[in-house]
Amino acid sequence: MAVAHMQNSQLRLVLHDGNDPVSGDPIYKAKSFNNVKTDATADQLYAIANAFVGLQERPLFNIERKDSSDIRSGE
Repeated sequence: MAVAHMQNSQLRLVLHDGNDPVSGDPIYKAKSFNNVKTDATADQLYAIANAFVGLQERPLFNIERKDSSDIRSGE
């Protein structure tokens, strides 16, 4: 059986940067924060993200967490 071992984690804030003047579609920009503790809970990341949002000029659209894992044989 294979096992996954989380190697690193990233917190990403997706911010609304206005609308495209031609199509009217929303434009998004992202700010990423690397080296997030892999054992950080969703509640902890949510609190940190909201603290960072207060420092941004653009409104928040979404909060994302990106994890990378090594997958190996469990034998």
